[in-house]
Amino acid sequence: MATDLADFTREAHEFLDAHARRRSTEEFHWGQGSDRVGYFSTLPAEEEAAAVDAARAWQRTRFENGFGWITGPAEFGGRDLGQVHALAYDAVEAEYDVPDTGVLDVIGLGMIGPTILTHGTPQQRERYLRQMYSGEVIACQLFSEPAAGSDLAGVTTRAVRDGDHWVINGQKVWTSVAQHAQFGELLCRTDPDAPKHRGITAFLLDLDTPGVEVRPLRQMTGGAEFNEVFLTDVRIPDTQRLGAVDEGWKVALTTLMNERATVGGETGGPAAAALTADRLTALLRAVSREDDAALRRDLASLLASVHAAKSLNERAARRLRAGSAPGPEGSISKLALTQNLIRASRFAADALGPRILADTGAWGTFAWADLLLSAPALRILGGTEEIMKNILAERVLGMPKEGAR
Repeated sequence: MATDLADFTREAHEFLDAHARRRSTEEFHWGQGSDRVGYFSTLPAEEEAAAVDAARAWQRTRFENGFGWITGPAEFGGRDLGQVHALAYDAVEAEYDVPDTGVLDVIGLGMIGPTILTHGTPQQRERYLRQMYSGEVIACQLFSEPAAGSDLAGVTTRAVRDGDHWVINGQKVWTSVAQHAQFGELLCRTDPDAPKHRGITAFLLDLDTPGVEVRPLRQMTGGAEFNEVFLTDVRIPDTQRLGAVDEGWKVALTTLMNERATVGGETGGPAAAALTADRLTALLRAVSREDDAALRRDLASLLASVHAAKSLNERAARRLRAGSAPGPEGSISKLALTQNLIRASRFAADALGPRILADTGAWGTFAWADLLLSAPALRILGGTEEIMKNILAERVLGMPKEGAR
């Protein structure tokens, strides 16, 4: 298999030509095609299950052809190539019409897989990694709790040792894809008397273990991508512990750093795809507001921000191709993506007025309500805006920590 970037890119094109169709390059026309601009899925249960099956099948096809884990070790089915090769493949695949694999990629393959590779035992790596990257299993992240979100070190779910097992009791919340997952990375409090960052231990929890209950959380958009997970006298063997006892914060940091990079690198799906000059100016014309000076000013500012974010991501890709280490672009990209999506939802609401409140059947109008209702969550997922700004202020700009001011 190719390792030279040009040869690798050519190989990726050959693979995709054999297994997928190229995307249409037709120009945008108002009123044609799907008008969906939501960030979260609102598919009925049957369609969502079919989409998950398609995602797993496509990931399996990638894996069997050497594109399932481009940066991963060869012993687990990876290619042992660099991040620049993964970025090159993503750019090539974007030219083709393939299933959305976000249900696997964002949390499982982007965050938990690298954590297991870093902190897992040989047995854990052997058991989980190949299954994950071949699409056989889906993983979720069991971190947040009702009283521990951004302050993740405040987790209270307890794990008490009982011989060669641990007994778990507690609750997790806002758990994405738990309804589809086979296992999750779990953080528990194992020493309630230790400082909160030191008394945490991480585990790999099979979700079919007795005492685990997954309940969906219905969102304002109508979908249910998040869940709450109840853990009642759940017994986990010590062989499922990830990392050392009371050292789970180190494990969690590995996952969180991968989360920043993964969420920052997201495309934003149909919502971000709608943030084009053609689409947004057509929206103004459709509601006869193309001469509104305030809206034209807001549109120009929004499009400039979208272009700046795109340029930032392109610069990060060039740095990687040149062999540089990843910089702060992941946190900046996460901020830019969410802020641009939120600004777009507000722009659409200002342009549409009452049309965004009720479905009249008019193409490209009420569809924006999904993105508007998603806006509060966009400021939180992958780390709140405040956390992202603190990271940039302290680690990039060198400003003193908040407590030192």
